[in-house]
Amino acid sequence: MSAKLNLDKLDLQIIQEMMENADISYADLGKKLFVSGGTIHVRIKKLEELKVVKGKRLSVDLKALGYDVIAFIGIYLEKSSLYDSVAKELRKIPQIVRLNYTTGNYSMFAEIVCKDIQQLRFVLHDELQKIKGIERTETFISLEESLDRNVVVTTE
Repeated sequence: MSAKLNLDKLDLQIIQEMMENADISYADLGKKLFVSGGTIHVRIKKLEELKVVKGKRLSVDLKALGYDVIAFIGIYLEKSSLYDSVAKELRKIPQIVRLNYTTGNYSMFAEIVCKDIQQLRFVLHDELQKIKGIERTETFISLEESLDRNVVVTTE
């Protein structure tokens, strides 16, 4: 991917550093990478234009905000050709935070975050079941998240 986009070592270093701490100032990042803050600014703008960088997100402890249930839902579709229309409907459910089109047993796999089991039940029973094209679902409740990290970006 990096060869196709023509990204160099500095671009990848900037990406890696900002994935670890997006709050770092361009000046401080420039000092760390031995370039000017202006160079960092220009490179970030280039990465945004190339759609490599898609904004910056705040990392939040959802449990501290009262979101106690994380679940994964395997979704079986009546026909795989229904993926686009089902995905469009699933995007309307705010508790779904991640959605993937997959190979294997499920046509789609979704991650859902809810305040409690009642909210999960509402999403599963009242929201998902009314979407045309979903044949059935299988739900897995997460007991603990043991790892959450970004990929390490390298020049190799």
